[in-house]
Amino acid sequence: MASTVIKNWDNKTWLSSKSYINSFNKFLIKNIDVNSKSKILDIGCGRGKILGSLSLNLKLKKKPLGIDIINHKDKDKRIKFRKMDVINFSKRNKEKFDFILIKQTIHLIKLSEIKKTLFRLKKRLNPRGKILIFTLDTHKNEIPTFNTMKLKLNKSLNRDKKILRLITKIFPYRIKKKFVYKVKINKKKYLEMIEKRYISTLISLSEKQLLRGIQEIKTKYKDTLKFKDKLICIIL
Repeated sequence: MASTVIKNWDNKTWLSSKSYINSFNKFLIKNIDVNSKSKILDIGCGRGKILGSLSLNLKLKKKPLGIDIINHKDKDKRIKFRKMDVINFSKRNKEKFDFILIKQTIHLIKLSEIKKTLFRLKKRLNPRGKILIFTLDTHKNEIPTFNTMKLKLNKSLNRDKKILRLITKIFPYRIKKKFVYKVKINKKKYLEMIEKRYISTLISLSEKQLLRGIQEIKTKYKDTLKFKDKLICIIL
């Protein structure tokens, strides 16, 4: 995987809220065939909050597996964790799964490695198993931004378009859906998320660029931010 390290995407953000996690897991359960006996893998699991909640909802008999390049001390205790990147995992793993989740981490794999990695993961699925890949919606994205962040985000969305085209070419019979979550967040809270660089587009910015962007958001947006967090879901 790429060297980009996102430490705070699921730490005290709407992405870690009970409301978001419940909504996301309802979407998953509606679109995949899973039950208490299912074996589940989350690639880029972060603190494992989505996976842990899914385990509770399904009353999984076996702890779901989450892999990530960061081993958070406060990760969910309801998951089994391995500190590993997806390339090495896909090469070494022999276990089979009923469901593999790749949520907003596919872009961390080099474009040249995506095809081989997905083929290896497909081979590790049980007969009715599915892979669900989520990326930011590349059309009319509503995430609040400042100018430099917007330029970076647009670059990222163009990269995601290339990834989606590649996946469509490799797997022409894939299913495409959308997950939409309505966000309502205090501007002060969102600024804290910006400071912690909650999204990969912020990682490479200098402190000066970040501080300038925070001031821009302070004047650009109202005290309460309302927008839709939209994800494209590809089912393989």
